[in-house]
Amino acid sequence: MGSRQIGWCLAMVLLLWGCGSQEFESKAALMAYLHDPGNGYHLTEHVNGVDYALTYRPTDLLVAQELPDNYKKSTVDSLRNHYGDYLYLNLSMSAGGQELLSHKAGDRAAFGAMVNQLAFGMGSKIHLVNQVRDTLPLLDYVYPRMYGMGHSTDLLLVYKKEPRLIESDFVRLTIADLGYGTGEIAFKMPTKNFIEQPELKF
Repeated sequence: MGSRQIGWCLAMVLLLWGCGSQEFESKAALMAYLHDPGNGYHLTEHVNGVDYALTYRPTDLLVAQELPDNYKKSTVDSLRNHYGDYLYLNLSMSAGGQELLSHKAGDRAAFGAMVNQLAFGMGSKIHLVNQVRDTLPLLDYVYPRMYGMGHSTDLLLVYKKEPRLIESDFVRLTIADLGYGTGEIAFKMPTKNFIEQPELKF
């Protein structure tokens, strides 16, 4: 086994077992930690009246939402293994404290185009790029329609944790201008945040 393969195996071990990770008693405590700007898991930008927020969603938050009331440790381990292979990022966007669609409501054609873009076309607008400028494919994303009842447009982005992601010191997520005159928005996040991700005490 070469040194590159050994390094990759070590990174995966750290990812799966959270070596050196902080542990929290509740989801509320973990969420507060994630949203503390000093911890590097929650990044924000405000450009031309549009607010952007990118938040890393650690494995254990996905695990917690799948656990039954009475669960065994083996269930937690199984779910951690399942979700631990992927990187989850929450992207929130709002204009004037409202969903992006709310600003297109008066223009039927523009509204329809934006609905189509958000539901099916964000793979061409959002790019995750590693340190050597390799673009990492967006595996999937979830866009829950709020029909004007929410204060922001929220997407859950899903990427595979592959070697070229973990072996970089940082990744950069870029969002193309969605028609609000913002230009390209970019967020830079160190990959150590994914390796030393915070955990829940189950």
